[in-house]
Amino acid sequence: MVVDSGTTLGPGQPASVTLSIIGTVLHASFAIPCGADGLQGLQGIPGSPGQPFSNVIIDGVNTLNSGEPASVWISFDGVNVHLVFNIPRGPQGEQGIQGPPGEVTNAAMTSAISSALTDTARNPIGIAPFTGTFSDPVTPAEMQSFAAYVESFRAALVR
Repeated sequence: MVVDSGTTLGPGQPASVTLSIIGTVLHASFAIPCGADGLQGLQGIPGSPGQPFSNVIIDGVNTLNSGEPASVWISFDGVNVHLVFNIPRGPQGEQGIQGPPGEVTNAAMTSAISSALTDTARNPIGIAPFTGTFSDPVTPAEMQSFAAYVESFRAALVR
């Protein structure tokens, strides 16, 4: 026997079954009424509090093609809520009007680069580290030696 369908009828309607034979197989379709609504049950005991989530984590934001529906995938791993946003891009805008030509000519650019290079500090890599020492208290000769080192460093940076 094969059950082809089952249909729920309203309360109080009579149940029925339709039988047919196809080849050598018996086929049945049932129509069964539902019962009347029962009385309100008693209040249940309170459940234990659920675990609060601690974080909302954005796992991804994907760009969809224009016209596709936006969606958000949500999952919960027991501690964190995870979100993945799928957002469609807007439609292609219209072509804008042609802007005015730029104000920088090749000659002006060459002049600006040359001027910038002229005013650029030299590389102080050739200046060795300060190797002098200081006594306690510092002597004027030690201070003059250090001042000379600082001046050589400053001169290397200035063009």
